[in-house]
Amino acid sequence: MRTVSWLAIVVLLQGVTMLGCTTAAKEVVGVATGAKGVYAPIVAVSADQSAKPLGQYRKFELGAVTDDFGGNVPGDLISHLRQAFPEAIANAKLPNEPGGKTLLVRGRILHYEDADTLGIAIGPLEEVVARLEMVDKDSGQVLAQANCIGRTTTRTTLGVANKGRGLAKAIASWIDNRYPEQGRPE
Repeated sequence: MRTVSWLAIVVLLQGVTMLGCTTAAKEVVGVATGAKGVYAPIVAVSADQSAKPLGQYRKFELGAVTDDFGGNVPGDLISHLRQAFPEAIANAKLPNEPGGKTLLVRGRILHYEDADTLGIAIGPLEEVVARLEMVDKDSGQVLAQANCIGRTTTRTTLGVANKGRGLAKAIASWIDNRYPEQGRPE
């Protein structure tokens, strides 16, 4: 019986140690990759999921993004989003031609969540959810709508700035998914 107890303790400690190594590895990856950005289409730009109808646009701008979460969104989140947006567009290899036909992205922040102490201990999760529209800047026509989410899941990526970068990545990914390969910058 005593041997079984010691064996159980050793297996438990080994499991905890392995979990710690996995967490450390996840943190290192978090430093390298940063926040995550995902999107969920609500109104698709085209019913054909394989269509790439955004090829006519040569410039992408971030329009008005407002707090629709009762004033609970940190004031600097939107400025971090604005700073990160051009880099996310460039990383997606989308064009940015001055004077080109422009697609405007605008919307409102629906939810903002910081990690609390328990959340950090169990596994940190912070996110911002925005309902955004793709709008043809010339005509004002709304082309598509999606929920875009900026998410941080490691202690090394917590914070308002990283959630802003994650949200910018989500927007760029949404556009990128409907932009053809032809016409992208080299």
